[in-house]
Amino acid sequence: MMPLPGPRMLRSWALGLGLGAGGGSLFALLDLPLPWMLGALSATIAASLSGGQPEISASLRTAMIAVLGLMLGSAFTPELLDRVGRWSGSLAVLLAAMAATTALVMAYLRRVGHMSVVTAFFAGAPGGVNEMVVTGAALGGDERTIALSHSLRILLIVFTVPFGYRLIAHVHSVPMAESMGRLADISAIDALMLAGCAVAGSLLARLLRLPAWALTGPMLTSAGLHLAGLTASKPPAELVILAQVITGAAIGSRFRGLRWRDVGAMARPAVGATAIMLAVSASAAALLAWGSGLPFPALLLSFVPGGIAEMCLVALALGQDVAFVSTHHVVRVVLVIMLAPLVFRLLLGRSQG
Repeated sequence: MMPLPGPRMLRSWALGLGLGAGGGSLFALLDLPLPWMLGALSATIAASLSGGQPEISASLRTAMIAVLGLMLGSAFTPELLDRVGRWSGSLAVLLAAMAATTALVMAYLRRVGHMSVVTAFFAGAPGGVNEMVVTGAALGGDERTIALSHSLRILLIVFTVPFGYRLIAHVHSVPMAESMGRLADISAIDALMLAGCAVAGSLLARLLRLPAWALTGPMLTSAGLHLAGLTASKPPAELVILAQVITGAAIGSRFRGLRWRDVGAMARPAVGATAIMLAVSASAAALLAWGSGLPFPALLLSFVPGGIAEMCLVALALGQDVAFVSTHHVVRVVLVIMLAPLVFRLLLGRSQG
């Protein structure tokens, strides 16, 4: 039996939720891009770096990540099957862009950040945060530097891309209720089916040790039901908004225990590394859009190496093809997790040979 949380933990959870809800509400009131996630993230990261102790319950975050997985899976409609075959070219370009990004960012972090080979490689490899931190630390890298590098990468990309679309392309967010529907409109049978997808998908993905299992499991089971035409239901807007608040607050809470000076010390290499990632992603997306006719906005969101959940939320908010974007990000993370240790050992062996 798990121990009950103490008063200090309950206060941290309450602070994280309160800051997340308040920051999201403020950003929504100001009509800023992706308001619920970015507002929650801004409020909690400011509090964390100022000495506050906001936190989000791991169980609550897992549940909300599962909601996002259901949302992503609902984008895989039967009509999508006619288009899936055309994604092989963009997935191949994604693989090439990932390799170029890792090599360039690694060289940059070695030169500017003065990191060791192990730390620079796993800080620059665009995979999942947890997997890169664990693998890099096991091979002798600086765990804290790798974790902070990836956290800053996601933070900068999640902020840069929505505001960039707003400022450059004048693209505004699609109202959540318009794209997802409302809680009052979902039927009991559809609610049960979605809940079953969340539970069964999470358990199966965890058993199979899939990366980001709380997201990928529900996404795959939900996609299966939607592709089979068994349901066309989506998680209601109210639940997706709550998931965005929890996701944003959870990212901001990762900076708990750090100070502004700690982040400032990593700011230069992190900004430079993120700029390299954005430049490579934008170039690859532009070339592919020119050669294939695929839409540049969807390609850019698919290639930019932010977090899976975060970039798919951006795609949803901007009215882009969520199934296309989520597929590319899942493939990216799976490939990096599988190949990064092997590639690093090959590079290390070659440098020592």
